[in-house]
Amino acid sequence: MSTPAAEHAPGLASAHDVAARARGLTKAYGSGETTVLALDSVDVDVVRGRFTAVMGPSGSGKSTLMHCLAGLDSVSAGQVWLGDTEITGLKDRELTRLRRDRIGFMFQSFNLIPTLNAAENITLPMDIAGQKPDREWLDQVIDTLGLRDRLRHRPSQLSGGQQQRVACARALASRPELIFADEPTGNLDSRAGLEVLAFLREAVDDLGQTVVMVTHDPGAAAHSDLVLFLADGRIVDEMQHPSAEAVLERMRLFAGGNAARAAEGDGVAARVGEPAGED
Repeated sequence: MSTPAAEHAPGLASAHDVAARARGLTKAYGSGETTVLALDSVDVDVVRGRFTAVMGPSGSGKSTLMHCLAGLDSVSAGQVWLGDTEITGLKDRELTRLRRDRIGFMFQSFNLIPTLNAAENITLPMDIAGQKPDREWLDQVIDTLGLRDRLRHRPSQLSGGQQQRVACARALASRPELIFADEPTGNLDSRAGLEVLAFLREAVDDLGQTVVMVTHDPGAAAHSDLVLFLADGRIVDEMQHPSAEAVLERMRLFAGGNAARAAEGDGVAARVGEPAGED
């Protein structure tokens, strides 16, 4: 998604093949003296075929950034594109169609239908849209995620890790351009969490997918190709080929509102402004 931070603003890519991008992305909540700036003129590129993690202190704007990039939340100012499609001016129905056809989602809660088996949950969004899955692709996804012998099981018959794998398969089923994962390991034990992270890694390496994951866990971020660090609604730093230890050390610099000092210490031209109240 990018070249070293010293060569350009954090979060911007030199490559032209971007899956999503934002320019001047601003999101404010409230009005007047009660206005809270969650995102402050963010510029970011998401390069196709890479695994990007987004991290930051509580209230830094990381989940808000994901929601705006995915068209789940409106923006106060700026522009957002999915591929070559600008989504900031789309109507609700157009956004719904775009999310259904071009984006996959994974959340902390699995959001599986308890009365449907795993196979039915995986294809449910496509069934609702009246679309037929690419059987060869779907078989590849199911086998990559190790779900072949669990397809007839309902969610209550699956472990937490298996349920999240079903959710991952559902996100991949339509072969989306981009997968957004918001704390996908948050409800899992460490072993199941590692399994899901390994599957997301495989989705990028073996299936050619593009993944953006919001996480607070340095260990989870270490599975990515690139970590973007948010503070006070701005991208202030990035780290390529991260390790859990290096990410943890960088996060310590941001703790307690020290984003400006951390950015200055790394030679990053970051502007740190008003605190954001949304995560």
